[in-house]
Amino acid sequence: MKIVQINKRDSILVQKLLDVWESSVKATHLFLSVDEINNIKQYVPQAIKDVSILVIAENKNGNPVGFMGVDDKRLEMLFVLDKYRGQGIGKQLLQYGIENYSINELTVNEQNPRAKGFYEHMGFEVYKRTELDEQGNPYPLLYMKKVDK
Repeated sequence: MKIVQINKRDSILVQKLLDVWESSVKATHLFLSVDEINNIKQYVPQAIKDVSILVIAENKNGNPVGFMGVDDKRLEMLFVLDKYRGQGIGKQLLQYGIENYSINELTVNEQNPRAKGFYEHMGFEVYKRTELDEQGNPYPLLYMKKVDK
């Protein structure tokens, strides 16, 4: 697995990352309906283009199998292709982000307990909870900070 920071974000790359996002969300965000996923999906390409730092995990063929976005020491997004989940790619990406971009904060859906557990395992703990997500939908968010142990 190769971890690379991406500066140029052309439409082909954005589409590949959108496919990774969709595969990941369908596997992990079971609280979302197909319509809700499709609605959110239309905003993802812009988020990928706008995030300050974009880091991709590539397989041996150079295809993205995971990615993360970082903004000001904050993990904004982390998604791994469903068939690659559980293989340490998310861990590699997050460790890379902590070491290279000082990631110390993130937000996760409360209804995604595996993600919450993963971030806790990686040294983050919840410091705040909201009833609604950023769009005002009834999906509680957990705000997490890195703790030194």
